[in-house]
Amino acid sequence: MAPNAKATRPRWRPLHGPAPLALALLLVAGCVALAPLLFAGCTGIPRGLEPVGDFDVSRYAGRWYEIARLDHSFERGLVDVSAEYTLLDDGKIGVRNRGYDPEEGAWNEVEGEATLQGQADRGSLSVTFFWPFYGGYHVIALDPEYRWSVVCGPTRGYLWFLAREPALDAQLLAKLEEKVAAWGFDTGELIRVRHGVAPKPTADSSSPLKARESE
Repeated sequence: MAPNAKATRPRWRPLHGPAPLALALLLVAGCVALAPLLFAGCTGIPRGLEPVGDFDVSRYAGRWYEIARLDHSFERGLVDVSAEYTLLDDGKIGVRNRGYDPEEGAWNEVEGEATLQGQADRGSLSVTFFWPFYGGYHVIALDPEYRWSVVCGPTRGYLWFLAREPALDAQLLAKLEEKVAAWGFDTGELIRVRHGVAPKPTADSSSPLKARESE
């Protein structure tokens, strides 16, 4: 965030249960100052890193499970976290993030849209959960078969390990952690995400919910 800039951040909304949790949106946190020059910093990639090439967004679409992440208030405490990416008719990518808060006993989800940045075969996207604010989503490592990916945000403070299944081979994960540590990420702060903890969402909790601004 730009110095002295005050941000209003949206929250994830619960699918059911108690009042909305104090969770800011993926990648948008800290990027809502009004100065236009700030947008490039929020969607850019950290210095020294490059998104993967030969990226096929149609293969990337579908469900991904969060295996590990750097801690942030907007996901703190959530388990069974997943993301669903859907190709839209207008060429954009629909985004739905979901996680369960065991303390509140509630599923939380948020929906947004993503667009490819630059060349279509590079794994770099801009994600928005409320216009006109965008955050960078950069695939910096990707399995050739699209079974796992490593994603960073606009700074090295944002890092996610994703996989098509709720678990990833421990040796593979260790190798990926070693790789990103060499790229300057603080892997000592990684949180392993638990899966299989939450109850299944009820039938009436699957409708899309829009993000709302924090009070």
